[in-house]
Amino acid sequence: MTVREMISDFDWPEVTRLVLTSRIIDEIEENELYPKRLIPYQFSARGHELTQVLLGSLLTHKHDGLGAYYRSRPISLALGLSIEDVFAASLAKTGSHSDGRDIGAVINFPSQGKATIFPIAGDVGSQYTPAAGWAQAIEYRYNVLKEPDYKDAIAVVQGGEGSVATNGFWSALTIATTLKLPLLFCIEDNGYAISVMGDKQTPGGNIAKNLSSFTGLKIFEGNGSNPVDAAQKIKEAVNYVRDNRSPVLLRMTVPRLCGHSGQDTQAYKSQDIIENENKRDPVSHLYDFLVPGTFTSEQWQEIRNDIEKKVRTGLRNVINLADPETGTVEKHVFQERDANGNPMIQVQGGLTAGGHPFLKTTNKPNPEPTRINMLTAIRRTLEVELQTNPKVLIFGEDVGPKGGVHAATMHLQEIYGEVRVFDTSLSEEGIIGRAVGMALAGLMPVAEIQFRKYADPATEQLNNCGTIRWRTNNRFAAPIVVRMPGGFSKVGDPWHSVSGEVFWAHNIGWQLAFPSNAEDAVGLLRAAMRGNNPTIFFEHRALLDGVWARRPYPGDNYVLPFGKAKMIQEGDEVSIVTWGAMVERCEAAAKEAHISADIIDLRTIMPWDKGIILDSVTKTRRCLVVHEDNITAGFGAEIVATISKEAFFELDAPLERLCMPDIPVPYNIPLMNSVVPSIEQIAEKIREIVEF
Repeated sequence: MTVREMISDFDWPEVTRLVLTSRIIDEIEENELYPKRLIPYQFSARGHELTQVLLGSLLTHKHDGLGAYYRSRPISLALGLSIEDVFAASLAKTGSHSDGRDIGAVINFPSQGKATIFPIAGDVGSQYTPAAGWAQAIEYRYNVLKEPDYKDAIAVVQGGEGSVATNGFWSALTIATTLKLPLLFCIEDNGYAISVMGDKQTPGGNIAKNLSSFTGLKIFEGNGSNPVDAAQKIKEAVNYVRDNRSPVLLRMTVPRLCGHSGQDTQAYKSQDIIENENKRDPVSHLYDFLVPGTFTSEQWQEIRNDIEKKVRTGLRNVINLADPETGTVEKHVFQERDANGNPMIQVQGGLTAGGHPFLKTTNKPNPEPTRINMLTAIRRTLEVELQTNPKVLIFGEDVGPKGGVHAATMHLQEIYGEVRVFDTSLSEEGIIGRAVGMALAGLMPVAEIQFRKYADPATEQLNNCGTIRWRTNNRFAAPIVVRMPGGFSKVGDPWHSVSGEVFWAHNIGWQLAFPSNAEDAVGLLRAAMRGNNPTIFFEHRALLDGVWARRPYPGDNYVLPFGKAKMIQEGDEVSIVTWGAMVERCEAAAKEAHISADIIDLRTIMPWDKGIILDSVTKTRRCLVVHEDNITAGFGAEIVATISKEAFFELDAPLERLCMPDIPVPYNIPLMNSVVPSIEQIAEKIREIVEF
């Protein structure tokens, strides 16, 4: 096929209209709206339009997915975003794609017959691994679930040259090449990450050249200012991914004809550089390509005038819209119900949005005659969900043949194959980001992070995942389950023994389960895997094979509701609130101290059961909170603050907390035992409270 034949497939009049639409919107925002402070942020795409519109025009499969970034307005217009939505988002008006909750350039767009635009994040590089997860999901849905409408779908991810230095880029590159995924990396190289030039991001400033020998990666380079070259290279790249089902890196050089954002004056650029960039303006080169021939100069100007009228009409249609109602700003952190009690389901993401038929569940256990440890309970629950739900995938480091470093996935790969239970590269960013993309594509990913401390490199993905529902005003959600062992065991140390559960309570949009026994572990894990919110499932290392934590398996349909604590024992002298490995110790301490105590196992930290605690404190008039996390700003402080506000006049003694001091968990066993709350320390503390 000749170059002319390849580029003849593009609808050049439509390309022109979209390029000019994006350009005019940017000009109005930069020259009118931003100077008047009608919009607080402005991220122009001037110089990037032609590359993005050409690429967007090829993403016509309804299951294509796009990981975009803050400069992705032109491709969003090509995929169906309206002028009104653009301005409503920039002006933070009601009815926009985030309803005023997020920056206007941070777009989300469920499929309307073309590619889905995943919820964009405001941080650099976080778009890459979810795109890899989407690519893996579409291959899974076509090849394993045998869903024919996923045939030929691909994932695309955009980023600037600065983003190639991020963890997300390299992790996604590893995932895509090792698994041979249909993922197109489109790097729009404008030479500047704000003011830092490309040679500070990658040696020599050309990521395509540096990756030319990267195994399993096809490389294309093109000139985003040249319509012929851009069209040819973009089409070749997209066709290669679709036809070969393997990754491509497409580097397109483009000028940045603006500052990084509205407030960036580009004082770091010389006048010669700015003049050279202006000479590379793709709109000027598009004009030269199409005039004369496709258009006359008069027709071009008529088109531009017509588009400007439409753009200004779109602006007038939204500029006087109301601001979003302040009374709704707290809605959609989690799935909610409407006034009739019906669940308010997101448009896209997760099993529920896809109409998955869940099996019936019960919160009444049907216990087997023998007790099992928590590790076996977790493994059996995972196995049942794998067996009954083909959309469940389990993955992480060492979860395959090894069966997990804690043996929670032992033999699962043998039974269900390495497509459904598989090892990943050593990148927590990649594990969680991949899970997000899979969830957006309608699967139920269950990711394992080997130890709580190891989640730190994935913090960006975890934060973004939790806020997706809120940021998109319930258009998207990514319900994933992250299994995360931690806590002290027979030995401690600062790396494997961290609990730190308050971090997840503070991470918006995450449920947090912290079971103390095998029965609760089954109910909470199954509830998470059949639920519609992202969940951290904390597996305490001391409980995995602990004798006290052993319980009968409660049945394959057993679930526990989140936010429902359990009264372990009842008493009238003091209320003890605790969770995880401290439940057993509190029970033993109350017995040793001969104190009649209500002992409450919180079971879930987010949401948490305020009612049972307030009722108990009203009865006993005293309270001790015991937890393993550090004392300063630990979750016990939230409980104590709530009691102080809502039950202060019911108290006969000061509220107390017994927790780890503000140090890491020591490795030396006597040192560890001296700082983790012990039975003796708990017993002494509850005596003090009762005798106050």
